[in-house]
Amino acid sequence: MADDTAAALEKTDAYADLREHYAQGIELTDEEVDTIADVAVGYLRNVLGFFGETSVTIDEYEGDDGELILDVTGGDLAVLIGRHGRTLDSLQMVVSSLMSSTLRFHYPVVVDVEGYKNRRKEKLRGIALSAAARAKRQHSKVSLPPMNAYERRLVHLALVDDEAVTTHSEGEEPSRHVVVTALRA
Repeated sequence: MADDTAAALEKTDAYADLREHYAQGIELTDEEVDTIADVAVGYLRNVLGFFGETSVTIDEYEGDDGELILDVTGGDLAVLIGRHGRTLDSLQMVVSSLMSSTLRFHYPVVVDVEGYKNRRKEKLRGIALSAAARAKRQHSKVSLPPMNAYERRLVHLALVDDEAVTTHSEGEEPSRHVVVTALRA
């Protein structure tokens, strides 16, 4: 019992150091990031167990924006993605909430299943570029279908360097969508 208490105190101290470093903007060491990854993978494995997925592989790597990406492969994982990725978004929210509760700070964690989010990101980029081309060709506005906040952000980012169009979001959730507008030359 004393060993468990000592281990818990040691982890609490490790998380306190992580919190302090992260809050001060100090770059986390590989060891600190590994600690965060271990916690995230542990929670993800536990949640996946509720879906009966106990023999999956979870690859962990750093994303372009410094986030921890956990990519789940193996098994019958279509149910984890859900329609338009909604189940996957919920899974990510659960894991992120558990992480924030344990670490007592928010560290960005992205949960992906067999590269779905990366494929979706590329598809959204294509949709954004196509909408921009159509808006420029027609000298008008093009409204895209409703998207969640993350997907709308990806569309905005895909077109941020295109000086011939502007983007903004309209509507109320869950029908909020991006509008791409051609600028007059």
